[in-house]
Amino acid sequence: MRISQRKPQRPRSAIEKALLLSVLNNARLEVIPLNNLYPQVKFLPPCSPISVTASPAKGIDATLDLTELLLNEGHDPVPHIAARLVKSEAHFKEIISRLNYLKRQEIFLISGDSPDSSGDFTDSIQLLSCLVDNEHQISHVGFGCYPDGHGDIDDIALTLALREKEDLLRRSSIAGHASTQMCFNPKKVESWLKTERSFEFRLPVHLGIPGPVERSKLFTMGTRLGIGNSVRFLKKNTASLGRIIAPGGYDPNELLYPLASKFQALNIAGLHIFTFNQIEATCSWLSASIANIEIEDTIN
Repeated sequence: MRISQRKPQRPRSAIEKALLLSVLNNARLEVIPLNNLYPQVKFLPPCSPISVTASPAKGIDATLDLTELLLNEGHDPVPHIAARLVKSEAHFKEIISRLNYLKRQEIFLISGDSPDSSGDFTDSIQLLSCLVDNEHQISHVGFGCYPDGHGDIDDIALTLALREKEDLLRRSSIAGHASTQMCFNPKKVESWLKTERSFEFRLPVHLGIPGPVERSKLFTMGTRLGIGNSVRFLKKNTASLGRIIAPGGYDPNELLYPLASKFQALNIAGLHIFTFNQIEATCSWLSASIANIEIEDTIN
């Protein structure tokens, strides 16, 4: 299969550049509680917004421990709380109590990749309902959404789940956003989000994109990241797979540039970057992308 090496066309208008710059500046880096992360922490810029995943193998404590470590390093970590890793309402209260102690007011809720869990929760809606029914200091909740669909949930159910989560947040006066699982087709993202917006979905969306990482990491580590469905999709989709595995074939801007002019209309407010713990490469790409736009504006 021949892979096109054509670079995506850069935004040209001042408005498109401003929109792209805003989204790049509102990027959160997702990291995994694994030992290979720690040598990479030094490459994080000061006060970096970090999303800390929940590992089925390591449990919630590993996520909270890494959240505390990054907080002590001066960063702004947001822990993922996986419903299937929460044993009970009492356990959830313990988690929230620790987050209160750490003065963390934002969490990211996921169902998690542990379908055989013996706990009381099976999905993020149940966890969110438990949160709003109890005392807490959480002021912002993020959760996932699926432009490419979900291997185990039909599209109608996914749309209804978005509505329910948004309604729960609205009734509780909690701010929120949805982060897309990886999708490499800008037209598909645009079409999916236009449809959801037509159904009155109003929360801001952050685009989930892999950073410029070592390509094999997308497959060997994917299921640890809570993006198992996206990785399974890649294996079945030769066009997307080709862009990832071909030398020099993947560029995050292939998704960002075509959507830049639509960021405001679609309320795409930021990025959720899957780093696969390759912080140095991801931060280099992000800072260079921001600098290039700022330099262009200065020249023009």
